[in-house]
Amino acid sequence: MTILSVEGLVKEYRRRWQTTFRLEASFTVEHPEIIGVMGPNGSGKTTLFELITGSNTPSAGRVVCMGQDIHGVKARERDRLAIHYHQSYQLRRFRRAVPAFMLERANSAYPLVHLFDEPQFNTQDGYIGFMLDFFRRLRGDGRLVFVCLHPTARYHIEIMREICERFLFVSGGGVVEAPDFAALAAQPAVRAYLGALAE
Repeated sequence: MTILSVEGLVKEYRRRWQTTFRLEASFTVEHPEIIGVMGPNGSGKTTLFELITGSNTPSAGRVVCMGQDIHGVKARERDRLAIHYHQSYQLRRFRRAVPAFMLERANSAYPLVHLFDEPQFNTQDGYIGFMLDFFRRLRGDGRLVFVCLHPTARYHIEIMREICERFLFVSGGGVVEAPDFAALAAQPAVRAYLGALAE
């Protein structure tokens, strides 16, 4: 069974009659893997993670995790399917559109999808290796891992190249897939974003 399917997902914010933000995404993950996510600040990376975990409601489309529509699962059980680790530990609350009794139970007792939103890679001895081993262990246990970084140093790029099996680039209201870092860095928008770090 497909682990994660993001199907025609759209999130749009409007102010009066104008669209102030719009994000569109469609991609599928069949097997456990580690996926790198990059993109400029404000491009929608965190919003994408919120939509995948069901903490934010899409304007259109759906997110299916192991056969369940994440937004059709009881809110208190959604983290049994997908869990979002944010570096600032912020808790964001969203309006619940459907009463809990109308939603289904999660079919998993432990998160299947783990989304790490700009984790802090401390350069102290052994810490980076510990984090990379942790990501690999999750993958080895059959989990899907997303690692989102906003690279500010060359070692961030080296981490992503070492740990990630494929990539998503969030920019300009869309999400672009790349099978490896070389293919990602070959895209003009990515090279402009990374600057000298892409070389």
